[in-house]
Amino acid sequence: MIKKVLVANRGEIAMRIFRTCRVMNIPTVAIYTHVDRGALHVRYAEEAYCISENEADTSYLKPDTILEIAKKTGAAIHPGYGFLSENAGFARRCEEEGINFIGPDSGMIAKMGLKTEARKIMKEAGLPVVPGTESPVSGLEEAHSVARDVGYPVMLKAVAGGGGKGMRLVRSADELDAAFRMSRSEAAGSFGNDAVYIEKYIENPHHVEVQVLGDKYGNVIHLYERECSIQRRNQKVIEEAPSPFVREDTRKKILAVAVEACRKIGYYSAGTLEFMMDKDQHFYFLEMNTRLQVEHPVTEACTGVDLVRDMILVASGNRLPYRQEDIEFRGAAIECRIYAEDPANNFMPSPGIIKVREAPEGRNIRLDSAAYAGFEVSLHYDPMIAKLCSWGRNRESAISNMTRALREYKILGIKTTIPFHLSVLNNKTFLKGDYDTTFIDTKFDREELTRKKNSDPAVAVIAAALKHYEAEKEAAARATTVPLVGESLWKYYGKLQMAANNF
Repeated sequence: MIKKVLVANRGEIAMRIFRTCRVMNIPTVAIYTHVDRGALHVRYAEEAYCISENEADTSYLKPDTILEIAKKTGAAIHPGYGFLSENAGFARRCEEEGINFIGPDSGMIAKMGLKTEARKIMKEAGLPVVPGTESPVSGLEEAHSVARDVGYPVMLKAVAGGGGKGMRLVRSADELDAAFRMSRSEAAGSFGNDAVYIEKYIENPHHVEVQVLGDKYGNVIHLYERECSIQRRNQKVIEEAPSPFVREDTRKKILAVAVEACRKIGYYSAGTLEFMMDKDQHFYFLEMNTRLQVEHPVTEACTGVDLVRDMILVASGNRLPYRQEDIEFRGAAIECRIYAEDPANNFMPSPGIIKVREAPEGRNIRLDSAAYAGFEVSLHYDPMIAKLCSWGRNRESAISNMTRALREYKILGIKTTIPFHLSVLNNKTFLKGDYDTTFIDTKFDREELTRKKNSDPAVAVIAAALKHYEAEKEAAARATTVPLVGESLWKYYGKLQMAANNF
């Protein structure tokens, strides 16, 4: 049995895993860098260890150090997502050194980590795949030959990729040379592997994924599907369950083949099969993520399943605690990924210190976050600072709940993508559920974000008040060595918040 859990990650995903561990009465271990020494996950865990060698060392990719801490503390390792979560070598080291890795075995991670290998395996297991290469493309000559055979447009993709890195859409032979070089260069920089492969590009596709859960005894179930087609630069930004596009007959087919394929390959732990679906609801396997997904809260909201809890139970050698017929899907859920980016300025990064943070509360709202007032958002890590999830009895209710929560969510000191999410949720195409992966480029009014910039009078008043207060405090500090005494920032800010609400 797992008696302690080390999370080889940071931020909101570390907090999310720690919270389930606390419910299960499992002590936790955090790791951190000098940059993250004030991070919430460090303060929340029962034990915390710095893995930085010096102030400039910001890396969490420290397998040797992490394994040493796990041995020292007697902890199993949950990798979260990103970082070492799909690193087969790291999982293998855990197996060899007697450390329980909370996820699938290293062999499965290795097979599914190479997309060309995953395509071959899943094709043999009965899944339809997008036409394209089943091995890396050797060079430009082969790339041109394959593209002609498959037919333009095509997608270049990194074999070891993820998160949209190394992906290029090529619509003609004239574009292929430059796109091929850029794709390989980006793949090498992001994954240390410049191999790319080619897939037929499906016009106006939907990105639909199926959540699966298996144990070490051959039991596999699905937890239904998610729609992940709201994407920017091939990166998901809004997800929902169920998909508003998928018909019930298609849903039954895609869920059945996903479960059967995972059963055939002997998959266990949580995993996600990603599919591309065309306008006629033909679906094709893209890849499998052998880890917890960023968007897992929408699935948990609609099924009542705690995926982290079940990953820990399976890693401990337990059978799944339910059968397929035990999983009841209720209502609808939406997740918005909140990034420290300026949507009115082409989503430029917005690092800095969060000066004010007012989190949304109330029924049917879930916020996974590690941000707080005073926390510094660093350029060294991913700009996602929170995941906001809403649930409703139907899609319209979930959207209404999310809109309310986004309006309540106030973060000052940095720019965030909250205005972008509000604009999407007010978009007619999104409201009808009639969107695909081209939505942001073709159906979304980017200029609206600029027009609405700083349009919230409450935010403007609070920001001005905070700036005025800090100026007064600095002036008083310069005038005397005695600590500033008087009205607290809490009271001062509260009065101005009341004024802003009546603005």
